[in-house]
Amino acid sequence: MNLIEVFERFPTQEACIEHLEQIRWRGTPVCLHCKSESVAHKNETQEEGKVGRTGRYNCHECRATFKVTQGTVFHGMKIPLQKWFVAIALLTNAKKSLSSHELSRDLDLNQKSAWYIMTRIRAEMANKTNPIVLQGIIEADETYIGGKPCKENKKEDR
Repeated sequence: MNLIEVFERFPTQEACIEHLEQIRWRGTPVCLHCKSESVAHKNETQEEGKVGRTGRYNCHECRATFKVTQGTVFHGMKIPLQKWFVAIALLTNAKKSLSSHELSRDLDLNQKSAWYIMTRIRAEMANKTNPIVLQGIIEADETYIGGKPCKENKKEDR
């Protein structure tokens, strides 16, 4: 996904939250503490049907509050999700990686925040507990998969 596609699919913070909710819960929010489906948006009133804080939920069973980002790489950060999604796109599309200074200039962040984002994204990419299953058309450039093994260097070969 290139940057234009990121901005088209995720123009606002709310669009990013809706995407994460769809991926995590498939449209039905579930309490992250007690696994109950009896949840509602925080500060939602029954009469007016107003939705309170975006992405914040209350559980009616255990009375806990939670967000879709809880327990994910995005948890605890005040950086907007759109910047996170752009950072992921930049890191995955970069041919020879990306420096934190370059990312900080691209996202209008300070260098330490950009470095922290990159570290968390890379750690999640290396996480083997939740393997990612590739779907659709996969493009792998400049990669050899399989083939004959290389000849080992031995003293008698010299």
